[in-house]
This record gives sequence, C-alpha cells and structure tokens, in this order.
Amino acid sequence: MTRAPEAPTGTPPTDLATYTGAAHAGAATIINAYSTSFGMATRLLGQRVRGQVEDVYALVRVADEIVDGAAAEAGLGVDDQRELLDALEADTERAMRTGYSANVVVHSFAVTARASGIGVELTRPFFSSMRRDLSPVDFAADELRAYIYGSAEVIGLMCLKVFLADAPVPDDVRLRLEAGARRLGAAFQKINFLRDLAVDWAELGRSYFPGIDPARLTEREKLALVVDIDCDLGAAADVIPELPANCRRAITAAHGLFAELSDRIRETPASELLSRRVSVPTRVKLAILARATAVAAVQRGSVASAGAPSIVPASAARNGSRP
Repeated sequence: MTRAPEAPTGTPPTDLATYTGAAHAGAATIINAYSTSFGMATRLLGQRVRGQVEDVYALVRVADEIVDGAAAEAGLGVDDQRELLDALEADTERAMRTGYSANVVVHSFAVTARASGIGVELTRPFFSSMRRDLSPVDFAADELRAYIYGSAEVIGLMCLKVFLADAPVPDDVRLRLEAGARRLGAAFQKINFLRDLAVDWAELGRSYFPGIDPARLTEREKLALVVDIDCDLGAAADVIPELPANCRRAITAAHGLFAELSDRIRETPASELLSRRVSVPTRVKLAILARATAVAAVQRGSVASAGAPSIVPASAARNGSRP
C-alpha cells in the first residue's frame, strides 16, 4: 500500500510515487518482525492510517535498534552508535522538509509526517530519549519523566496526528485525546520497563526506576509500579470512545493487550521478573482483539448517552481470559 497521490487512469506512476510505494513496503515489514501485540492491534486500523502507523513504527524501531543491541552486536561502540543516531535524526529532519530520503524507512516516515502534521516538536524529544539510552546511569525522577515523554508519549502523539489528519475534532476534544495518547504511551513504556527488566539491568546496565534497585526489586515496589501503570491505563481508557472510527478498534485492542500484561506482571513474583519476560499467550491475544472489535462498535453510543461511564475501564479491558 502507498499514500502517494494516484495518477490519472491510464498514466504511469511517477518515479517518486513508485519510490514512495517501495519505501513503504520496506517499512511495513518491520512491525511484523518486531512486535506481535502491537502488530496484531494495528491490523484493526483503517487502511490509510494502518500504513502510516507502520511508517512511524519503522522509524522508531530503527532508532531503537541503534541503541538497544543490534548495532552493538554488529561491533559498533557507543560513539559510533551516537554518530549513527545523530545522522538518522538529521536525515529525518531533512526528509520532513524536502519529502525525500535515500533511506527508505526515513523516506516513508517523512511522507507520513508531512501528510499528518508530525513535526520536529515530536521527533526531537524522541531522538533525545534515544541518546539517553547511550548513557546508562540511574535516572532522577524528572529525567525519567522527560525520557518517557520522548521515548513513548510522543509516539502516541504522532499516531494521534495520523488518526486525526482526515477526521478533525474540536480543540477541547483534541486536547483530551492528546492527554490520553500520552498516558497510554507512558503505560506501554512502564510495562515494558518491567517486562524487560532482565535485559535492561543485567545486560545493558540500565535502571529506569529512581530509588529502586532492580536486582532487589521487592513485591511492594513492584505493586506500586503496577498501580501507577493502571492509573495511566485508566486515564487513557476514558478518552478511547472519543477517537475516530479509523483507529478506535485498534487502540481498544492495544489497551486491552497491555492491560492484560499489567495484570500478569502483578501476578508474577517480583524476583521472577529478573529471569523471565512476561507475555500474553496467542489465544488470549486473539480473544482480546475480538472483544475490542465488539466494544469499539458501541463506544460512540456510550459517549452519546448522558452520564454513561467509560466503556473500557482498565479493569474491564484486561479480559478475563486465562490459559
């Protein structure tokens, strides 16, 4: 699929349109290779926005791989990784200005960014957070907030720009949706901190929790972190019914999948988080996706009903399914 303008019937596509289509085809393969949960949820997106979310994910993943293992495994030191990340950011900004890059992932992202209004106010915090991962020292509380904003919340805001590009909403609704997108992105990131504790701490030397020693994570500390995650999930759930139809099913599904992960982390002893990565079985994922489709179909009606509660509170979105 491409988002290039269609040529009149009977005329061949332009060189740029052909290149853009090929670039997106390359970018679209990345989400399927790296993410099962998020990849499954994106299949519920409308056709246009699905392709553009794939473009966003591809750039984010390529940057993440520079700092999270692939580049190091190829033999690149920290200075080389930082140089690569700087070059990727510079190429991204240039492509956002010009509409072209020789890097197909950057090119496809730039086409989407230009079409949906994604600007450097979102890409620069993202790359800043990626650089922070190249200096694995303990985070202070304010540093962690800035890191989560750049590494996760702006991704939610980028996706929201895609969703709203051809489905504009009043300013007050947009502000609520932006707040919800940020809370959902933050929840996803905090869940991944706990899921990836073994790798982040034991292999990469990263500690994302101020005042907590990952090697001695207590049950009380873990539960406090999960409660914080559930607050983010609950706040995000409150605005899902206000999302446009092009994304509501997919966001409901993604919310449900990560809420299920939060539940499973709560049930996993803190000591085990250092030795295994919590996951959701495929059959449970499929049940959550099916439920999301049904829930999204009635969310708009719920919003229209005076005094109706959110249709997807965090506890409900966890889906009672268990293997």
